[in-house]
Amino acid sequence: MKILNLGSMNIDNVYAVDEFLSPGETKLSRGLTLFCGGKGLNQSIAAAKAGNEVWHAGLIGDDGAMLLNKLRMNGINTDLIYPVQGRCGHAVIQVNSKGQNCILLYGGTNRCLTKEIIDRILDAFGNDGIVLLQNEVNLLPYIIEQAAARGLPVALNAAPTDAAIRDCPLEKLSWLIVNEVEGKQLAECQRDEDILAVLEKRYPSCSVLLTLGSRGAVCRTPEKTVRIGVCKAPVVDTTAAGDTFTGYFLFGMLNGFCLEDSLTLATVASAICIGRPGASDSVPLKSEVEAAIRSGTFGQPSPERIR
Repeated sequence: MKILNLGSMNIDNVYAVDEFLSPGETKLSRGLTLFCGGKGLNQSIAAAKAGNEVWHAGLIGDDGAMLLNKLRMNGINTDLIYPVQGRCGHAVIQVNSKGQNCILLYGGTNRCLTKEIIDRILDAFGNDGIVLLQNEVNLLPYIIEQAAARGLPVALNAAPTDAAIRDCPLEKLSWLIVNEVEGKQLAECQRDEDILAVLEKRYPSCSVLLTLGSRGAVCRTPEKTVRIGVCKAPVVDTTAAGDTFTGYFLFGMLNGFCLEDSLTLATVASAICIGRPGASDSVPLKSEVEAAIRSGTFGQPSPERIR
């Protein structure tokens, strides 16, 4: 099944720091590296490296040549990316000595979509495939409505979560993907363990993938719920770990893998990712992930059915 990712493309400015800046503080960074990123671009590359046929769509600014080249180098169709005047999205990312990050986003051309451009993209893609979205582009409610009207299943990674997400017709999604912070914001609850129950009641036909950082992930479909732990792996940079998980998980679910195997594939892929610097460049190839699973490089994550 083809994936149409109508998603963000960012130039990531990654600063190496000992610790994150505090309010009012000024300090020298230990280094600066430029990477291609954005949740959309990262997830397209992860999905393509996993083996999916991926079409990336959206708007790109005057400074976007490196982003287009990165997508094309990874075998992603870029016919539905249209040039406009202005600057691309970018991110200011601090990565501390423990590999954790904090990210400040500037939307740029990612936030310049119009209804006419969205219709043009969806019409050109056709009705065969799935639409993948993140909350780094504008007009999400319109995209979901129009994709659903065309019979296209939609997977939304509701990150970053803000008030605009609540305007989206989430009941029309096939997949909702959130981490524990985003999940609690959407479910309006205080405890991680309440997230899935609330979202299931609100959106009974939508499957939910909930990632829990160092505690693994839980996935609920209308048929069953499966939990998986994490792999033990050295942490260099966590920037694209969640996007890698999403891309590999979708590969499994779109290609006939059972839920348990899809979660295992995504978990090992993320373990490899966090051991490398950068965003899209840290996403592993499927052959690397399969080799790590066979050899038990990161141990054997054990999916557990809990419903």
